[in-house]
Amino acid sequence: MSGGWNTIESDAGVFTYLVDNLGVKNVQFEEMIALDADYLKQQYPVYGVIFLFKYPVGERKTDEAIDGQYDFAASENIFFANQTIQNACATQAILSVLLNRGDLDLGDQLREFKEFTQAFPAELRGEALSNSELIRGVHNSFARSSPFIDEGARAATEDDDLYHFIAYTPINGILYEIDGLQPSPISHGKCTEEEFPEKIIPVLQRRIERYPATEIRFNLLAMVQDLRIRAAEIGDVETVAREDEKRKMWMWENELRRHNFVGFAHEVLKRAVASKLRDGKYDEWLGEAKQKAKDRMDERKKLRGEKGDIGSP
Repeated sequence: MSGGWNTIESDAGVFTYLVDNLGVKNVQFEEMIALDADYLKQQYPVYGVIFLFKYPVGERKTDEAIDGQYDFAASENIFFANQTIQNACATQAILSVLLNRGDLDLGDQLREFKEFTQAFPAELRGEALSNSELIRGVHNSFARSSPFIDEGARAATEDDDLYHFIAYTPINGILYEIDGLQPSPISHGKCTEEEFPEKIIPVLQRRIERYPATEIRFNLLAMVQDLRIRAAEIGDVETVAREDEKRKMWMWENELRRHNFVGFAHEVLKRAVASKLRDGKYDEWLGEAKQKAKDRMDERKKLRGEKGDIGSP
């Protein structure tokens, strides 16, 4: 089993440039800020949805899907891969949409990977994906840089906050949920490309309703055609310009993710201290900082006390 997969963010700019770097043409991601079929229709064509959620570590496995039905036969006809390594689920969910589309330009390398793994069983497909230097390298290029290394490894418990990515996409007239931790794709019934924006919403609503009402840590990204294509076709110059600016911002944010700023912050602090020492104001500066910290702590204690009084009999 291959190692060396890092965690990446659920972010439209990250996912858009990830697929771009894999060689895929004319695809981008848009964040879904609401479960709104009309919004999705405006993004047409919509290739699929990537869903990030808190993984229920203590949930008991069952022989039947909680929602929908396992479709074991589909594993032979579509691209479905078991997840065989940690931290690969974001890219695996993205590929679960891309590699089940016949209308996208995947690029030479990804198309060759699809053809190479076509006859593999799901577990072997997962191993092939995990061991792909191309896919792993592109995936890791979008991980946040960190100067800290966690050398401890332990099994997850119900108290841990673990997150998982899955995909929803229409394939061969069926709306499928594709999750590499499940034994097979999960069918949610008949669904055409045109019906997908309408039919995916209740499926997502039911999924979210499994959690307490206080749980809000979800993220949804729609995989769509590059929005500049349709805008250019209808002469919408403003949308093309806006999307170009958005891409520039995404590139900037992705570049920032590749750097850690601990060394920079340390150097700034060193220079600030040196300046105060040189001017003879270090003790005064330190005293002011301590007083501000004390004032903030006193204010918090006061607020906590006031909140306690409200609930008193």
